Amino acid sequence: MESCIRASPDDSSVWNPINYCSASVRRGAEGDEANLGFALVAGRLPAMMTGMSATSPWRHSLPGPRRPARLSLAVFVLRAAVLLGMCSVAARQGISASEEPASAPPAGAHLQVPDHGAYTGAYIDFGETEDHVTRKRLNTFTEMVGKHQAIIASSSYWGQQSFPRRNLEEIEAYGAVALVYWSPWDKPYDLKAGPDRFALPRILRGDWDAYVDRWADQAKAYGKPFMVAWGLEMNGSWFPWSGCYYGEGGPAGGPELYKQAYRYVVDRVRARGVTNILWVFHVNNVSDPSGDWNRMAKYYPGDGYVDWLGMSAYGKQFADDPWVTAHEAFARPYEELAALHPDKPMMMAEWGIGEFPQSGDKAAWIREAFRELSHDYPRFKAAVFWHERWENGDGTFSNLRANSSPGALAAYRQGVSNPYWLAYPVWAGPGEGVREPVAPQDSSAASP
Repeated sequence: MESCIRASPDDSSVWNPINYCSASVRRGAEGDEANLGFALVAGRLPAMMTGMSATSPWRHSLPGPRRPARLSLAVFVLRAAVLLGMCSVAARQGISASEEPASAPPAGAHLQVPDHGAYTGAYIDFGETEDHVTRKRLNTFTEMVGKHQAIIASSSYWGQQSFPRRNLEEIEAYGAVALVYWSPWDKPYDLKAGPDRFALPRILRGDWDAYVDRWADQAKAYGKPFMVAWGLEMNGSWFPWSGCYYGEGGPAGGPELYKQAYRYVVDRVRARGVTNILWVFHVNNVSDPSGDWNRMAKYYPGDGYVDWLGMSAYGKQFADDPWVTAHEAFARPYEELAALHPDKPMMMAEWGIGEFPQSGDKAAWIREAFRELSHDYPRFKAAVFWHERWENGDGTFSNLRANSSPGALAAYRQGVSNPYWLAYPVWAGPGEGVREPVAPQDSSAASP
C-alpha cells in the first residue's frame, strides 16, 4: 500500500535541529532524500524524523500518493551545507540524549505497576504497518521531547504473518518495555472494509492455529516480558474484528464472538508455554455504535485473560471532527473502563490530538491532558502518546505529532517533564521487590 503522506510546501510540522542531526536524510520504504531537499526549496523545514513520514492506515481514510521533489546538484549541495551548519549549532547547544540509566529486565522479571506516578510511552510514526522500529527513531524522539520513554508501542498485523522479534529487541536495547498491538487484519489494511480472511469465526474454527502457534513459540523464545493488546478498539466500527460486523447481542452476536476469539487466542498462546506476555484489554473511549450492546463491558473476556485495562482516547483528528476537550475524551470513559475490575492497572493505551488551529488550541489541549492524567485518574499507570502525521483522502492533513507546532511541542515537553511520568520501566524478579534500573547498553550498536 502506498504511503498516505507526501512532502508538501504546506507541511505544518515544526523544524527541530535534533531531527535533522540524527536523521539528516529519510531513507527506506518510508521516504527518500528528496523530501528534505523539497522542504528546503519550499522555504519550509518540516520536523521529519528518520522514517517518520510513513503513515498508519488506522487513523485515516484513503491514502494519497507521495510526490517526491526532484533535486538539482546545486540544491543537493546547498542542502548538505545547511544541514552540516545546523548540526554544528545543535552540537554547540549541548543537545544530547537522556543521561538516565536504561532498564533491562532481569531473568524471570515482571513489570512493576508504579505505586506513585505512571509510565510515559509513545508510538512514533513507525510506518504503514506500524512496525518499522529503529533505535535512531527512538533516540530522536527522546531528544526532541526531552524524556526517555518507558513504553514503546508498535504493531504486529496478522497479514504480515511474522513475529516482531527485531522490534522487541530494539525496544529492549533502548530501555523500554514493548506494547504490541496484535491485530487480526489483512492487507491492504483498509478501514471499514468488514471482516477479512482473519474473520473471528475462522479464528475460532482453527484456520489460523499454525500462525498463532508460531507467533507464540517465538514469543516464548524471546523470553523477555512485553505487553500485547489483541484486537484493540473492538467496540468501534472501523476494524474488521469490530463487534458491529457480527450482529448485536445474544450468543452469536459480535461481543460474544469477540470474547470467544480473544480467549481462544490467549489460551492457545499460553498452551505453548508462554508466560512473558502481559495481556492488555484495549477498548476505544467511545463505543460506535453507541447502543448498550456495544459497551466496553460486553467485550470483557474475563479476569483471567486480562492483566491491564487499556483505552484509546483522542481529541480532534480530522478536519470535519468537532473539537473535543481532553476532559470530554477521558472522564466518562475512564469510569466505564475502571468499572470492569476494581484492581487491575489501567493505561491510556493511545492518546493524542491533531493540529487544527482554526478549531482549538492543541497546546492547551496537551496541557489539559497531562494535568488530568496526573491528577484525576489515579488508576492510569501508563499513557502512550500517538505521534504521527498523515494525509487523508480528501487532501487534508492530520498532524498528531508532538512537534506539529512550536506551542504543541513546548506543551508536551513541559507536561512530560513532570516527575510523575516515569521514564523507565521498573522490573522485579520472581518474589522480589523493585529493581533499580541497570546501566544502558552501548548505543553505538544501534540499528539505522
